[in-house]
Formats: sequence, C-alpha cells, structure tokens
Amino acid sequence: MRAWRRHDKPAGPRSTWLGRLVRGRRPDHNPLRRGSDRAETAMLVVLVAAFLVGAPFVAHAAGSWTYATSAREAQVQQAALHQVPATLLQAATPWSIGEGGAEAQARWKAPDGQTRTGQVFVLSGAPAGSTVMIWVNQAGQLTDSPLQHSQVTGRANLSRVLAVTVLAVLLLIAGLAGRWALDRRRLAAWDTDWLATEPRWSPRR
Repeated sequence: MRAWRRHDKPAGPRSTWLGRLVRGRRPDHNPLRRGSDRAETAMLVVLVAAFLVGAPFVAHAAGSWTYATSAREAQVQQAALHQVPATLLQAATPWSIGEGGAEAQARWKAPDGQTRTGQVFVLSGAPAGSTVMIWVNQAGQLTDSPLQHSQVTGRANLSRVLAVTVLAVLLLIAGLAGRWALDRRRLAAWDTDWLATEPRWSPRR
C-alpha cells in the first residue's frame, strides 16, 4: 500500500509542462542557453507585463468613451422621440415570432397634431379600444424607445471586454512574430555552427 501511494503521488512541478516552461525561460547562467533564448524570455516578460499594465487602461478608456457616447445618444433620443398613447382599432392577434406578443392596427396622434395609423406590437389578447403607449418621432412615425441606462451600461461593459480582447490578440501576434524572427536567427546560427563543426567530424579526403 505504501509503495502504491508513492507511485500514485502527483507529479511535481518539474515534470509538468509548466515546470518545463519555467525552466526553459528562467534567467540563469546556463552556458548552453543562447542569446536568442534569453531574448525570447525577455520578450515574453515584456508582453505579459504590457498586458497586465495595459488591460486595465484600455478597458477603462474604451468603457468611458463608449458610455459617454451612448449617454449622449440617449439624451438626443430622449429629446427627439415622444411617447404617445395609441388606441387599438382591432383586437390583437398573436404574433408568430414570439409568444405573448401580438400586433394590431392602432391610431395615435403625432406631436404635430396629425393622426397616424399603423401596426403596433402589444400583449396578446389586447381588446379593441384599449390604449397602449408607443414611441414616435417628430413626424409621428413609429420608432424604438430611447436607449435605457441598462443598455448604455451594457454597451460600455461590452466595449471593455472587446478592448481587452483586442489588446491580447495584438500582443499575441507580436509575440508570434518575435518568436518567428528568433527562430530564423536560431536556424541561421545552427547552420553557421554546423559549417564550422562538420569538417572536424567528417574530414574530407
């Protein structure tokens, strides 16, 4: 039982991929470590630091800009749109797109005083003659309601997530490009070393 426990003991960090990654990137004085390896380690540290420092900044900047822009848009809509009562001219018939929704012909008065009619969406089963509140523009045409505070906040949160994601993708691309350049440098160094070493291993006659 004791031997089984020793055999079943989880592998230490030195045997995991993370341990191998740390050993391969740690700044030591290993004489076999090449300059390109140290440069790759430094590049990785810089990229991680750039993400940790830059992510909060870009998230705050993107969220603040989006919130301010959306808030101004909501203010403009609040000033330009109007909520008016509409009287149903017929009972609401079920709407096939969603449960509980229905459409019915209705009549309402535009902000300029003219009477308008059109299809409005109401709760299913609303009787003819009932009144619902709708949003219209200055000409009395149906429109969506102005942006609500929850929508403004949702836009800002989404903008923060997208900004951090874009930063991560850009840093990842930069890291891949840097590693590609270092790999080319390593291959060139190996070719140079082989040209210098190969004649001593297999002397030509």
